[in-house]
Amino acid sequence: MKKYSSKRSVQVLAHLLQQYGISDIIISPGSRNAPLAIHFSEIDSFNCFSIVDERSAAFVGMGMAISEKKPVVITCTSGSAAANYYPAVTEAFYSNIPLLILTADRPTDYTDIFDGQTIRQNNLFHQHSYGDFQLLEDSKDDAENINSETIKKAIELCFEKRGPVHINIPLEEPLYELVSELPTFPSVEHTIRQKEYEMPSNLAADWNTSQRIMILVGTRDYSAELENQLTQLVKNHTVVVLCETNSNLYHEKFFKHIDRYITGFTEEDYRQYAPDLLITVGQNVVSKRVKQFLRSAHPKQHWHLDEVWQPDTYFALTQKIEVKPELFFSKLLNFATLEPKPYYNLWDVLRDKKDLKHEQYLNLAEYSDFYFFNKVSHSVPENYNIHFSNSSAIRYAQLFDFGKRRIYCNRGTSGIDGSTSTAMGFAIKNEKPTLLLTGDLSFMYDVNGLWNQYIPPFTRIIIFNNGEGNIFKIIPGPGNANSNTVDEFISTKHHKNVEFLAKHFGFSYTKVEDEMTLDRVMENFFKADIQPKILEVVTAGKSNADILKTYFKSL
Repeated sequence: MKKYSSKRSVQVLAHLLQQYGISDIIISPGSRNAPLAIHFSEIDSFNCFSIVDERSAAFVGMGMAISEKKPVVITCTSGSAAANYYPAVTEAFYSNIPLLILTADRPTDYTDIFDGQTIRQNNLFHQHSYGDFQLLEDSKDDAENINSETIKKAIELCFEKRGPVHINIPLEEPLYELVSELPTFPSVEHTIRQKEYEMPSNLAADWNTSQRIMILVGTRDYSAELENQLTQLVKNHTVVVLCETNSNLYHEKFFKHIDRYITGFTEEDYRQYAPDLLITVGQNVVSKRVKQFLRSAHPKQHWHLDEVWQPDTYFALTQKIEVKPELFFSKLLNFATLEPKPYYNLWDVLRDKKDLKHEQYLNLAEYSDFYFFNKVSHSVPENYNIHFSNSSAIRYAQLFDFGKRRIYCNRGTSGIDGSTSTAMGFAIKNEKPTLLLTGDLSFMYDVNGLWNQYIPPFTRIIIFNNGEGNIFKIIPGPGNANSNTVDEFISTKHHKNVEFLAKHFGFSYTKVEDEMTLDRVMENFFKADIQPKILEVVTAGKSNADILKTYFKSL
């Protein structure tokens, strides 16, 4: 016999989640949220997952939302449990990933009286959420009607903004009163707004009179529609499309390795290759070099296309176009003149030159992080999704071609803290296998991402362990400090490996320390097995930073 919570607010909440088709719920254990955990787990249309560590749980939920492309619920008990959601909330906020955050709380008059596990939870995430709501306790007047409207508004906002929305839920004791039958609630009319767009005539005119048009695409999920639209724009060499590995665009005329092409640009190069019309699409761009280039280039016009964010990243923003890029380009293609422009040929010559130097350096590269990334780019089966951790991993990824595999990385805040958990959440919900390609510090920092029972056996993790945060040996600046200071407090040099961690969490484990072993192991690593696998590629002691710096000098 099923047992449901007697809490009316919880019953209404579950009904509305069902009405909007939200089915995935991450539950972290606790007493104050027990009514939610008991109630949700008894409803057949909900997929409930138990994740103990709230920081990891929120990132796991985020990975699920990326995979499913719809809101995922995360729910926890009161107090510091809710605060542990914050890193993932900030990432979801800047990456527009829909999380519906349900935090159980003590009754409202318990705040600041030193009751157990009680903090100021109302509006906890207000600086990094698209809405903050608080329900009424069941005992309050007209609580059911008010709560129903509040929950409906919160859910629709989560869909509309595609980002985190918080509902704080004060719950009075007793918490464990249960019922075997649920009341009948009315169906709900959805009122989610759909944006329409008509292109101003002056934008079409500006397009048709511009001779140097650049479209820069940052982090975004794959869109066949957008890819087809941009393909139409480049087929006659009308525009230059710059994109990155995590832009998930695939066409031979797109310029996909930005850092490879603009390394070594002089002030004269900035002027020579600068656009007069810059159109930006998507979220965060990994390349710091392209930011420096475009900030120095001072394009006459900069249009940014996004439904939510309109950042002036290049200090030249002239048009905030608050619409899906696919809708904008569908309108533009009705008016745009698609004639060949010398600007494309200028960039194409540059690409041929830099690609040749890239290939020449590859032939000389010794075993190192650089060597490893070249090897893995050719080794991952085509049906795999790839999640990169932040810091060195996603930067190396920009230098190599990973084909048409779908690429993901937490670039909203660019932190290393949830890379493993996000990838595991994605793997749990995606029908295709997932590879996490991560640095050692990122993996160890978020090792609780493996602390759940749902990771499918075809999941793969490759850790390149260079014995430190090697990014701090690559970027300019840290080298000015004493080396012992950098090693201990910045790059945090270590001598750890992950063999026992892998076995502890039920992963098979393989370690390689040279190119011959790497070549041999990679042939079998992606073959089917009864458990997920971890491959640790040890490059500690190699001159990883020097090899990468020499690569850029060779360009």
